[in-house]
Amino acid sequence: MSDLTAVADAQEYEALLQFLYMAPVGLVQLAADGTILMLNPLSAQLLLPLCPDGALTNLFEALAPVAPDLRLLCQEFAAPHGQICDATRLYLRADAAGSGPQVLSLSMLKLDPARLMAVLSDITQQDLRERQLRKTDAWLNAIMTNITDYALVGLDSRGGIDTWNDSIGRVTGFSAAAVKGQPYALFYPDGATTPAQQLERLRDADQNGWTLDEGWRRRADGSQFWGSSLISPLPGRIGEGGVEEAAYCMIIRDISDKRDISENLRQATYCDHLTGLANRRAFFEAAELELARRQQSRRPLALLMVDADHFKRINDAHGHPAGDAVLRQLAATMLRICREVDVVARIGGEEFALLLPGVDHVAALAVAERLRAEVAQAPALEQQAIPYTVSIGVAAMDDSVAGIDALIKQADQALYAAKRRGRNQVAGWPDTETP
Repeated sequence: MSDLTAVADAQEYEALLQFLYMAPVGLVQLAADGTILMLNPLSAQLLLPLCPDGALTNLFEALAPVAPDLRLLCQEFAAPHGQICDATRLYLRADAAGSGPQVLSLSMLKLDPARLMAVLSDITQQDLRERQLRKTDAWLNAIMTNITDYALVGLDSRGGIDTWNDSIGRVTGFSAAAVKGQPYALFYPDGATTPAQQLERLRDADQNGWTLDEGWRRRADGSQFWGSSLISPLPGRIGEGGVEEAAYCMIIRDISDKRDISENLRQATYCDHLTGLANRRAFFEAAELELARRQQSRRPLALLMVDADHFKRINDAHGHPAGDAVLRQLAATMLRICREVDVVARIGGEEFALLLPGVDHVAALAVAERLRAEVAQAPALEQQAIPYTVSIGVAAMDDSVAGIDALIKQADQALYAAKRRGRNQVAGWPDTETP
């Protein structure tokens, strides 16, 4: 009887192995501390790009660059078993071709107090389709919802306002004399857009048939409202000399009553919960858009990679609440220095990225040095003053850079050079100390 039991057990084990190898998702069984006990080939394929040295032994450590709070999330799950997270999206760096980020879905299950199970799948194409669908839904909503609550503006080929409609006065309070001949940035708060971005939105409309953005808008009296702005190309018109010129229609809607719902959804999807900055997902989507725009306009684009020096020492010496205070203050300092059009994101535990549209290498180095100096002069406060510094790597986009992943790699190598020189430094790519 024991022989039959052993055979049955062996067959069951063989069936389990076959299931693991054939499973269409990555499966990882791990100990409570993250140590990997078992994984199938698909999970290894998905995770190894995160481990350049091939040392795939601890899932929390492997995912730390893209999910820095996963270990804490699992530790704080008090129930003896159950689902810890469901379909959390992890945004890896772009592929070698620079075509955009790889997106993984992660679900974590607690099997018992000593064991966890991770389920991984590649949802890159699904994520892309969902983004396209969200844009389409937003476009339809802008056209079909509250159609009476809009300002209709005619734009010329450069984004100048060239036609008047009574709806402009109704929504924004501007008169015809105040708007005609002005750039459509007139309806945006100061610093919320640049001339280059205004032209890029027109080019986006040419390419896609429309472009839509949402944010603060400005009335004639200086007050602000939460609005959406849809720009769509019109059939060409004949200008001076009989030459056909581009023309556009811009629809501005006051959606202040929907701001809380929209903002809460945006923060849940695109914001880092600790610092309030953009998260990895938001960073890669913004980077993808900026690279597409640069291909059309050839404008400068710079990237800063920022890392808090000796951050583990801060946590060990002062505790994790103090470490969180340092990260929040660093985030606030970066936001204060950067423009509204810049993308400031937390992409790892103590790693941040600043994407600076329209900024060349020299100007980016100046921004980095200002940031480094301000951080060094202002300690964080968490019951006591906690001095800290940052190291910063700077890289700028040019025709030799294949995509965002290559740009990040250059900025990373400059960052490592700054650290090798003693930290609290700024280094640019190329640097004499970068490999």
